[in-house]
Amino acid sequence: MLKLHNFISKLILELIDWFYPIFKKMMPLKTFRYAACGGANTILDISLFFVAYNYILHKQLIHIGWISISPHIASFIISFCITFPIGFYLSRYVVFQETTVTKRKQLMKYFIVVLGCVLLNYGFLKLFVDYFSWYPTMAKIATTFFVVLFSYTSQKNFTFKSTEKPIL
Repeated sequence: MLKLHNFISKLILELIDWFYPIFKKMMPLKTFRYAACGGANTILDISLFFVAYNYILHKQLIHIGWISISPHIASFIISFCITFPIGFYLSRYVVFQETTVTKRKQLMKYFIVVLGCVLLNYGFLKLFVDYFSWYPTMAKIATTFFVVLFSYTSQKNFTFKSTEKPIL
């Protein structure tokens, strides 16, 4: 299993780093890796949200006992359940490899930051869809902009903070 994990991490890194020379003058390698991994996970997140909202939930309320969940919030929950572990894997093993923090501690820190992202997602989706009457997928895209800024800053300076010299 470890060999497969190392193979996948190395393959992703080689693919991302192959494109880096194009962006070398614009950003450091670590920022590019974060943008590439985060961008791919964000595209997956928005795609899953769109599919869940339109084709799985059919834009209908979800009734769980005495609780009703709006389709855009339920779609967010579905996409989150898939992209959370993928995002952690990419952050730990592709972007912020040099961290000295244990995996368990990192996962807890990552979860705390992701909780902040969940609250931002929920708040912005409620605001954009329920109050501004935006189409849910467009609201999700706009929300993602704010969440990515918060996430990158938090992950870099809290979850995966390194005491070692950064990769340039």
